Amino acid sequence: MYDLVIRNGRVVDGSGLPAYRADVAVKDGRIVRIGHVAEDALRVVDASGKVVAPGFIDPHTHFDAQLLWDGCAKPALSHGVTTIVPGNCSLSLAPLRAEHRMKLVGMFNQIEEMPLKAFREGVVWDWETFAEYIARIRKGLAINVAPLVGHSVLRLWVMGDAAMDRTATADEIAGMQAVLRECLDAGAAGLSTSYVDMDERLLPVPSRHADPSEVDALAAVLGEYGRMLQIVPEFYDADLTIARLDQLADLSIRHSIPTTFSPLFVNADNIEAVNRVMKRVDEQFDRGARVWPQVQTRPIDISFCFAVPSLLFIRFPGWYRIMRFGAHEEILAAFRDADNRAKLIAEAAPLAGLWPRLVLRHVKFDANRALVGKTLGEIAELRGVSPVDAMIDLSLEEDLDAHFLAAGMGHNDDAQVGRLLAHPRVHVGASDGGAHILSFSTYGDTGYLLGHFVRDVKAMTLEAAVKKVTSDTAAIWGIPERGLLQPGYVADIVVFDPETIDRSVEDFVGDVPGDGFRYVRASSGVDAVFVGGALAWSTDEGYQPAQGEILPGLAA
Repeated sequence: MYDLVIRNGRVVDGSGLPAYRADVAVKDGRIVRIGHVAEDALRVVDASGKVVAPGFIDPHTHFDAQLLWDGCAKPALSHGVTTIVPGNCSLSLAPLRAEHRMKLVGMFNQIEEMPLKAFREGVVWDWETFAEYIARIRKGLAINVAPLVGHSVLRLWVMGDAAMDRTATADEIAGMQAVLRECLDAGAAGLSTSYVDMDERLLPVPSRHADPSEVDALAAVLGEYGRMLQIVPEFYDADLTIARLDQLADLSIRHSIPTTFSPLFVNADNIEAVNRVMKRVDEQFDRGARVWPQVQTRPIDISFCFAVPSLLFIRFPGWYRIMRFGAHEEILAAFRDADNRAKLIAEAAPLAGLWPRLVLRHVKFDANRALVGKTLGEIAELRGVSPVDAMIDLSLEEDLDAHFLAAGMGHNDDAQVGRLLAHPRVHVGASDGGAHILSFSTYGDTGYLLGHFVRDVKAMTLEAAVKKVTSDTAAIWGIPERGLLQPGYVADIVVFDPETIDRSVEDFVGDVPGDGFRYVRASSGVDAVFVGGALAWSTDEGYQPAQGEILPGLAA
């Protein structure tokens, strides 16, 4: 008797080949047969009219902290994601000495917009080494995790506070190499670094103090294992991005490693710049390099309130300093002060076209409830003030708990984004799952790919899109025995309806430690998700205690 048989499904096996009708049988966590299966099973799933595909792989997430209180990485599993890659952008929760815990929390708060209170009330700090962190997140793990080591924390571990101020000595670089080997032996899938991010003091993160020789030395260690190097380049400038991808290409060729950079956005004003970047990507692949640009599927939508810092305002120092460094009462006082208010309004003038389009999406008190859903332009007209004045007034009236939505700020031209996603050398990723929880929902990118770009826009076939987020990702990252439906492979499987798969509307939910809230999107059209042959989520049974694994890249 099999453990699981999924009958009558339309198998999209991850290879990119045409779909076909078949049953899928699973025993002891692995696929054992695909075809006609007459035998019985402990669990039988009727997939008539549904697609049966490999579990999706999300290569750019920040679930590092959430995994400590939620081994399902909710709601990622419900969207068909069976493997996640945390530890991106130079930040991981290990290796980390006790004296640098709050430093890392500050960086997560600044860069990934993770609430300080969630760390204080949701994290029991009982690890330091990478191996200890892996042992910690294994408890209750229901999703597969391929974790990266953050370059910034690697520097802190070896160099201490000096990591935040200077380049490393030869001995310190050798020390980082030794610790990186320990992390890779413990299950790390590679190393992440950043060339743009700032810490909680608005100073460069430790990884930005590394010189090329340090990065090369760490890439050499990655070459010993055949593991990934991920970077965040200066994505706002095409020339700098091209210079970074050239650097990655040289490292890839010299050390025989895969590399990836994220994000890469395409907007109305940078199409030619993106074309230049992709032309150089093609040229570097032709040289024999592996340098994969990561492109997200969803448009750029940003929510914010003034109770917490928002990266939307980082271009406006006056606004951002108040949000970043001001206590609650200090922010209120800054908004009430007439002179300071005038300075803020003047500073916001360069985005005069944005403010009227913002939508009031959430309020704390009943007095303004009728205004929810209206734009600041509409509210400003009702009140006889400017849109920026209306935004400040509402924030004061709501004790800073008025939430505003800036929708469709970029990456929203279906033709251009679809063309980019379909490019054979584009890596679908950059979801940021687990981060920016009060700015936007980082969930449902796969549903948006399969629903919007496959079904609605028809930018690619279903088979090609599934391949992008399954076998392509597994091959790029060297994740063995996943990403395909074929006998012998681990039974990470998603069953979904191709006519309804999508991401649901963004919802504001209170499921973050410390009585915190976040924006999430439920899945639509996903019927069941299996991890290692065990049911991990279904529309009927919700989340189930499956057993996720730590998935290091395939050792050289």
